[in-house]
Amino acid sequence: MNDIIQLLPDAIANQIAAGEVVQRPASALKELLENAVDAGATQIQVIVKEGGKQLIQVIDNGQGMTPTDARMSFERHATSKIRTSNDLFSIRTFGFRGEALASIAAVAQVELKTRKAESELGTLIQIEGSEVKKQEPVASPTGTSVAMKNLFFNVPARRNFLKSNPVEMRHIVDEFQRVALSYPEIAFSLYQQDLEVLSLTPGKLSNRIVGVFGKSYQGQLVPCEEFTPHLNVKGYIGKPENAKKTRGEQFFFVNNRYIKSSYLHYAVATAFEGLLQSDQHPFYVLFIEIDPSHIDINVHPTKTEIKFDDERTVYAVIRSAVKQALGAHHVVPSLDFNYDVNFTENWDKDPNKKEQIDREYSYKTFNTPEFKKASTSGWEQLFEGNSHIPQPISRFEQEDTEVLTFPSRAIPEGNSEFFSRPTEESTGTTFQVELGYVVAQLSTGLLILDQQASHERVLYERYLKQLKLAQGPSQQCLFPPTVNLSSSDFALVIDILPELHSLGFMVSEFGKDTVLIQGVPADIQVKNEKELFEGLLEQFKNFKSELSLENRENLARSLARKSSLKKGQKLNSQEMETLVGQLFACQNPNYGLSGNKTFVKLDLTSIHSFFGK
Repeated sequence: MNDIIQLLPDAIANQIAAGEVVQRPASALKELLENAVDAGATQIQVIVKEGGKQLIQVIDNGQGMTPTDARMSFERHATSKIRTSNDLFSIRTFGFRGEALASIAAVAQVELKTRKAESELGTLIQIEGSEVKKQEPVASPTGTSVAMKNLFFNVPARRNFLKSNPVEMRHIVDEFQRVALSYPEIAFSLYQQDLEVLSLTPGKLSNRIVGVFGKSYQGQLVPCEEFTPHLNVKGYIGKPENAKKTRGEQFFFVNNRYIKSSYLHYAVATAFEGLLQSDQHPFYVLFIEIDPSHIDINVHPTKTEIKFDDERTVYAVIRSAVKQALGAHHVVPSLDFNYDVNFTENWDKDPNKKEQIDREYSYKTFNTPEFKKASTSGWEQLFEGNSHIPQPISRFEQEDTEVLTFPSRAIPEGNSEFFSRPTEESTGTTFQVELGYVVAQLSTGLLILDQQASHERVLYERYLKQLKLAQGPSQQCLFPPTVNLSSSDFALVIDILPELHSLGFMVSEFGKDTVLIQGVPADIQVKNEKELFEGLLEQFKNFKSELSLENRENLARSLARKSSLKKGQKLNSQEMETLVGQLFACQNPNYGLSGNKTFVKLDLTSIHSFFGK
């Protein structure tokens, strides 16, 4: 009987390993950046072409390698970090398994130039598909330059699975930002198609955050620190009012290594409890310093998931650190009976601050939307004949909203808290309930519509049709605004630019990470074009993180959600009738974008049953 089990050739084994380590160009960049940091570099330059498919080059001024080390770095499981198994539990550097360069060289054309400071000449190595094509001495500066060209050139099936250049570039920017945030003392620069995308000078963490995300973050950073015998936590959190509906600006670093942890994210979220809506996510960049013996970082091939031997303690420390930061910097007003006496005295000594605090906590804070003091005006009318008793203001009542009254013998003119009375111009068969529901009369009963969900459904199908036909009408902005974006958001806008044009947005590049809005969809009544565009982009990212949708459907959903009628908007009879007609002209009028019903029908049989008839 013939044996059928054989050892894999090294080239195939490397390609299989590359499937875990190199999933896309951004994965390769992550490995190359981490190698540069491990080499002790103080300046790291990244050059990207065609979204990383054509070229990713990382140049550093680190310690460099000898000719032997340069050749050995491309062998599988060759590493300078591990000597014994105990080293795995005290590792503080990045690459230690010796698979990164070997995996990259298995699926790309790699050129390495490296030189140590004490050497006169450096070393050049060229490898294609794990095969060494050239190794020779070369003149080069101190440090290492690794150029990865034509990723997946020998695995065309995997190359076909790569996304468009803007999408891949966005992933590259994300990986670049993570490494740049974890080492603010290192200078980083990123170039795309020979154009500078980011240039970050060494400095403090706060300066690095502003450099990565923009100057708008300068005023929203709150320092966060907590030192315990078990672990230390330090970094910055964002103020609650600057929270966003999308995830992506939440960063955890354990011993300067970026990690993903929904458990620790929940610790931060609970610290913000009561300050944020359920669909909002705070900004934070938090560094956790802990003894490597208490964590296992070799859980995932990309090492973004780790295990703690005592997760509960880490959870408690992070939650405590965030809550203290929010309280200490007056982000959250709270009554704390265990207050710091010195803290109170400091405020007492400053009369201006004391006056400000007294004003903020005066009795006026108890006038919440749930309670409005009844008006005492017109009390003289109580003693005059043929006058009605003044009614207290309803909490559902708007300043310009009249109240539907039902006259009776007991109360000449009563009021209702729930029905807005149709005005003279809207005396049809439709009316609003709580300014959020539209009630229409049918021959067989009543139809009750959720006005926001119904309008979202109408707009969604309209925008989806415009995107398919690429015929969205546009209205030109009188004063075209510019929008400054982060590098990743700018790459996202460039990726969806054709779809934006199909919807009616006239958007063009206007310098580095900036776009110019020259027009918006004609069927949207908007006062602030910049706010509309930023809200659309935020909603698009939110749907992208929660739902797996193609760009066109995502954009149609996002714009429908952003520009639809909201609860509290008053409609006249014609507008309500138009909404009912448009809803039932939709292909799927029964459900809104969230899966909830857009309307319910109350037939006469059900109405009669309420009264025992």
